[in-house]
Amino acid sequence: MEHPRPGTEPDRRRPPGMHDVARLAGVSQKTVSRVVNDERYVSAGAREKVLAAARELGYRPNSAARALITGRFQRIGVVSLGTALYGPTALLVALERATRAAGFSLIVANTAEGDPDSIQGGVDWLLEQGVDGVVLSEPIDEGQHLRLSSDVPVISFGRAPGLPDSQVVLARESAVASSREATEHLLDLGHRRVWHLAGPQRWWTSRERLEGWRQAHLARDAEPPPYLEGDWTPASGHRLGRRLAADPEVTAVFSANDDMAIGLVRALAETGRAVPGDVSVVGFDDIPSAAYLNPPLTTVRQDFESHAIRGLDLLLQHMEGAPTGAPETSGAFQLERRLIVRASTARPPSPSATKRLERTHRE
Repeated sequence: MEHPRPGTEPDRRRPPGMHDVARLAGVSQKTVSRVVNDERYVSAGAREKVLAAARELGYRPNSAARALITGRFQRIGVVSLGTALYGPTALLVALERATRAAGFSLIVANTAEGDPDSIQGGVDWLLEQGVDGVVLSEPIDEGQHLRLSSDVPVISFGRAPGLPDSQVVLARESAVASSREATEHLLDLGHRRVWHLAGPQRWWTSRERLEGWRQAHLARDAEPPPYLEGDWTPASGHRLGRRLAADPEVTAVFSANDDMAIGLVRALAETGRAVPGDVSVVGFDDIPSAAYLNPPLTTVRQDFESHAIRGLDLLLQHMEGAPTGAPETSGAFQLERRLIVRASTARPPSPSATKRLERTHRE
C-alpha cells in the first residue's frame, strides 16, 4: 500500500490545519494566517497558492482560534421574533444575504412575543456565543429596558428602550410618514374618514402606523374613528372586517399589514360590499401576492433588502470604531417605503348608494 508523502496530505484522523495548508502551498504558516485573516502584505500569487491549497485540503479556519488572535468572530447576531409573519421573515432573509456578502456569518436568537425577558435573553445568549455586532430586527415593547454590559455595537430596526445612544444605531425613519401617506391617499379620493385595522400595540411599528393614520385625520381637522386592533393575521382581519362591513359609514380602511387586509376584503365580499365600489382598502408591506389579489391591493411597499444593507453598513462602521453621536445626526437613516396604488382604492360611493345601504342594514 502506498502511503502519502509527508506534508502533502493531513492525517485523516484530524481536520487539516494551517500548517498543512502552508506545506502544500509552499509558504510559511504566517502567510497562511495573513490570508485567512484577510490581512495586507500578501502577494496575489501567494494568496492564490494558499486558497488553492485550502480548497484541495478542505481546510476551514477555526473561528474560535481566529477570534483569540484577531478579537473578531466574523459573526453578526440577530434577535428576531420566532414568527412566520412576512415582515420579520423578509427582513431576516435580507439580513442573512447582506451579512454573507460582507464576509460574516449570521447567528439568530428567536424570541417569543409576550415574554418580557425574551429580547434581553436573546441579546445575552448572542453575546455568550461570541458576536461582533447585534441586530434587533423587530423589537417589541415588552415593558422591559434592555441592558448591555458589553461594548458590542447594536443596531435596532425600531425603538429599543434602555440602550444608550453610544451603542445603538437606530434605523430611524418610522412608519409614521408612510402610514400618513396611505391614509391621505384615501382622504384625497374624497373619503371623509378612514377606519384603521391596527396591529398589536405592543409592536413599536404598529404604534407608528397608528400614529400616521391619526395624524392624517388631525391635519384636516377630522376626528379619526375608533381603531380596531388585530394580531397581523388574515383571521383577525376577517373577524374585525365583519364588524366594519356592518357599518354603512365605513367607506375606506387602512390596514396595518397586507395579511389583515386580505381577511378584511374577504369579510366585505361575504357581506355584499364591493372593493373598491363600496369600501376602499389599503394595506402595508406589499407581500408577493398583493398584486394578484382580486382586486389588486393598494399598499405600502417596504424595501427589506435596502433596509438590511443600509442597516448592516451602519453596524459595520460602528464595529470599526467610527464615532457615533446622537442617532438624529450620525446613526439615523431613512427606511425606504412608498405607496403602490392599485385597484383596491377609488372614490367613495355616492350619497344615494350609502343611504340605500343604511336602509338595507336597518331592515
